[in-house]
Amino acid sequence: MNKNILRQYINLITAIVTIVFNGLANALPLNGQNTGQISDRFQVYFVPAGYVFSIWGLIYIGWLAFAIYQLLPAQRDNLRLRNIGYLFALSGIANMTWLFFWHYEYFALTVAVMLILLLLLIAIYLRLQIGRVRVPASEKWCVDIPFSIYLGWITVATIANITALLSYLRWDGWGIRPEVWTLIMLTAGVCIASAISITRADIAYLSVIVWAFIGIAVKHAGVPIVATGAWVASVLVGLMLVIGIFHKSVKTTPLKRKTA
Repeated sequence: MNKNILRQYINLITAIVTIVFNGLANALPLNGQNTGQISDRFQVYFVPAGYVFSIWGLIYIGWLAFAIYQLLPAQRDNLRLRNIGYLFALSGIANMTWLFFWHYEYFALTVAVMLILLLLLIAIYLRLQIGRVRVPASEKWCVDIPFSIYLGWITVATIANITALLSYLRWDGWGIRPEVWTLIMLTAGVCIASAISITRADIAYLSVIVWAFIGIAVKHAGVPIVATGAWVASVLVGLMLVIGIFHKSVKTTPLKRKTA
């Protein structure tokens, strides 16, 4: 079998298996508890309201859109998709491994796997040159936007995962109040969003960050310092989003197709 065809089918199988595993992890549920129940046990502020996690439905749709699009015969020699290689498949394995460790409460390992997943998605993002090259609308919607959304969410999830681990380990924060640490993490999130805005003007990525920050503000409305900080962070990233929509801050260059 041609190596490109093999890669295409492995990506499709990975997308389907990972979605099914995610569904079963909460439907069974794995180890007798669903993902949200475990998350609710940690008293941390860098976690958004429950409705925010509905973004996973969008992520799953994005996986399937990518898997089907890249399977098309016309995309077999698409250089951008070939450059991803098996990174998507590895990200699926990382996703399922994280779920397993999370449900069985190996929290230190969840952080390690989450960081691996984040690095894999960053590698995909860079190889696709998202925000740097012009691509057909179909490819933008089936490839670029799904990976931008996924990377945006995992960026937030990584910070949340680390805070959950520190809470589990009963870290005292060097005497700094949890609310203040949350403001520091929100600031870090805004800085990351700024970097993406300046270098890529990635609307999808920035939208996810705004979605998550608003969710944090809503969930912790009873904690003024956290809620205010989250709303301010949301507005700042929202402004970057508006600027990205109306005044593209990075110039794109036509993508040159190459075939093997």
